[in-house]
Amino acid sequence: VQLQASGGGLVQAGGSLGLSCAASGSIIGIKAMRWYRQAPGKEREYVATIIPNGSISYADSVKGRFTISRDRAKKTVYLQMNNLEPEDTAVYYCNIETVYRNFWGQGTLVTVSS
Repeated sequence: VQLQASGGGLVQAGGSLGLSCAASGSIIGIKAMRWYRQAPGKEREYVATIIPNGSISYADSVKGRFTISRDRAKKTVYLQMNNLEPEDTAVYYCNIETVYRNFWGQGTLVTVSS
């Protein structure tokens, strides 16, 4: 199983970007799908979660600006990011937690200019 993240890029502050993360192969026993990010010189931090029953949670820093969603048929998780701030600049990673192990995407860079 591989996770392929895409959609990163350069955007001005106040702009929007949408990320996607598609899983190849069969994944069973999914517990949660998450996005994390890692800014330059900082530790990786949690961004958002969606679990199989549809419940969603966000880090306080992105609440009201980011939206996580998923398409079960396409085995894809999305992150819509609005009203971006320079502090959102980071490499964004998708994660799928299953009852067996965690899967990580390769990361996609988001750069927000002021």
